Amino acid sequence: MLLVPLPFFVAFLLLTLLAREYLDRNAAGPRTEEGFFSALMATYALQSILVGLRWGYGITAVLPLMAVTACVIAPLAWLSFRSLVGGRTDPGLPQAFAHLLPALLVGALVLLAPQAVGTAIVLIFVAYGCAILWDARHGPDGLTASRLDGVIRSHRAMCATGVALLASAASDIGIGLDLAWHGGRHGATIVAFGNLVIIIALAGAASLARGSRSGPMEAQGQQERTPAPSKAASQTETQTALRIEALMRETRIYTDLDLNLSRIARRLGLPARDVSAAINRSLGMSVSHYVNALRVQHAAERLATTSDSITAIMLDSGFSTKSNFNREFQRVLGTTPSAWRRAHGAGGNEATLIADPAAPLLH
Repeated sequence: MLLVPLPFFVAFLLLTLLAREYLDRNAAGPRTEEGFFSALMATYALQSILVGLRWGYGITAVLPLMAVTACVIAPLAWLSFRSLVGGRTDPGLPQAFAHLLPALLVGALVLLAPQAVGTAIVLIFVAYGCAILWDARHGPDGLTASRLDGVIRSHRAMCATGVALLASAASDIGIGLDLAWHGGRHGATIVAFGNLVIIIALAGAASLARGSRSGPMEAQGQQERTPAPSKAASQTETQTALRIEALMRETRIYTDLDLNLSRIARRLGLPARDVSAAINRSLGMSVSHYVNALRVQHAAERLATTSDSITAIMLDSGFSTKSNFNREFQRVLGTTPSAWRRAHGAGGNEATLIADPAAPLLH
């Protein structure tokens, strides 16, 4: 029976990822946004165990706890991704505790009106799923507190999690209809499908919780859609773009592994949305594409003029994962880092080498 071991396998996988995140955090230093993601993974692991006990062994005593835990998952998912949106609405501990109210409400319903528990859970999942997708509507540039090296993957994980919460709500509706129409005959199958949907959401969340460093959930071979300028850049936006390029050229801030849109905006004393709009409309690209192009140019120069290892050059240029580095290098220069070094290294053709990695991109 595949259903019996699957929830326990999922829980084991999540606890393993959580342990790995804890070890990586000790090695690399804490990241403020990861606390919510760690709590989310731990709650998912607990819920998977409860699902296994209920549907694998028929232990119905865990049902009340399953209902309460489910209503912790949805707010935690929203808080986790909201911590990457940045701005004045960053979630703090007081707000986090306020989002425990849905779980408390469901706990009260379990005792006082158990027939309303299913409806409450569906409404909570729909509300938070829609809230996550609403926050994702601005694209990767909306995640101003996310590292630019992994912001595209973070945005995909955010969208996947929002959809998964809505799918979980649909699964709960399906279970309720099955109980009403067929006496719960298909409940186990519906729960198994719901588990698979949650695994997809966990893949994105686990990747992001590890600080977008590396892992099997890394999206590879996919390109970020370059936004088409909605209108011509204004004079103010053009001036802002020139200021951004001056900052990049003078400080080479793009080599910072932890660089995000908020940090660029703070250096310029501007709102993050103004920085994003200036790059989008002046250059016709996202902030992450712009910064990664500068990083690739920096790496290309190092590959052609030094004998440092590709990994060392990757890290020195601001990339933290080989997959991101290779993908962006291919996007910008149409070749791989190793092929570029063979063609433009010592004795190679250096005519096309970018002399100044921070040369202006504006024309």
